[in-house]
Amino acid sequence: MLAHILIIIVSAAFLENVVLNQFLGICSFLGVSNRVGVAAGMGGAVVFVITLASAVSSLLYKFILFPLGLTYLKTIVFILVIAALVQLVEMMFKKYMPGLYSALGIFLPLITTNCAVLGVALNNVTNGLSVAESIITGIGTAVGYLVAIVILAGIRERIDNSDVPQSFKGMPIVCIVAGIMAIAYMGFSNLAI
Repeated sequence: MLAHILIIIVSAAFLENVVLNQFLGICSFLGVSNRVGVAAGMGGAVVFVITLASAVSSLLYKFILFPLGLTYLKTIVFILVIAALVQLVEMMFKKYMPGLYSALGIFLPLITTNCAVLGVALNNVTNGLSVAESIITGIGTAVGYLVAIVILAGIRERIDNSDVPQSFKGMPIVCIVAGIMAIAYMGFSNLAI
């Protein structure tokens, strides 16, 4: 049982990384990865939202939408669930972490439209995962996002102190680094799990 859980988490985090393999959630990945602290805060928020969205979406699909023949409403229902969870995260950050709340700026409410969150929820029900497997997949996916955004933020902090040619400064060098990270993550695809 524990081996199965670890396989799901490692697979979701590294083999099928939501940002570097599936290219979902790129907007916040590139936009919030200026500093490690801010990136970790965003990653933490995404961990919370993806995990809970996976659980709630799976439960709603399995016990309400599917039995009532309302599966065609899954996208709308999942978006509403995600929006409610993001509101909860935003209120918590505003009250308990105002510095991080202001540092994340517009990207915090944009988690609602982060295609990675919706993609995980939809993939879970499309692949016929159980509620427990959906939650574990959500945790693994979110941890993979967190690891990737923190790594990119660390590299970007180093780049800020480096001599980068003028034409590559800013977003061009960030996109190049993200591409190299995606290529590096492709190396995980040869792992036999």
